[in-house]
Amino acid sequence: MTTSDQTAPSFAVHIPDAELEPEPLDPAQIVSGDPVVTGKVLWESADGTQLRGIWQITPGVVTDTEANELFVVVNGRATVAVAGGETLRIGPGDACVLREGDRTTWTVHETLRKAYHISL
Repeated sequence: MTTSDQTAPSFAVHIPDAELEPEPLDPAQIVSGDPVVTGKVLWESADGTQLRGIWQITPGVVTDTEANELFVVVNGRATVAVAGGETLRIGPGDACVLREGDRTTWTVHETLRKAYHISL
C-alpha cells in the first residue's frame, strides 16, 4: 500500500513479512560484496517531502549520502560509519537518526530490514 492521500485510512503492516521491491544500487556505492537493496514506500506526503516505508539490504559494504531520517531496525545488523562523526552499531530494536547530508559507509553484517521516516 502506498498513499499520499491525507484522507486515506489508517493501516498496519507486519514489517518482517512485507513484500519489498528491488531498488538497484548505483555500482559506485558498492565498496565490497554483492549487496542487494529492496524496499517499499508505504506513505508519501502530498508534496513529496515526507516518506515512510520499509528498506532492506543484504550483507556487503556500501556508501551513501543521507536524507534527514529516523529509522528502527527490525532485523539484521550493521555498522554505519558517519564521516567526521560516530560509528553506529545497529541491530534489532535500535532507533537511529541520520542527518541530511551525512556521508556514511554501511557495513552490513546480517541482512538488515528497517522501518523509516524520511524528511526531504
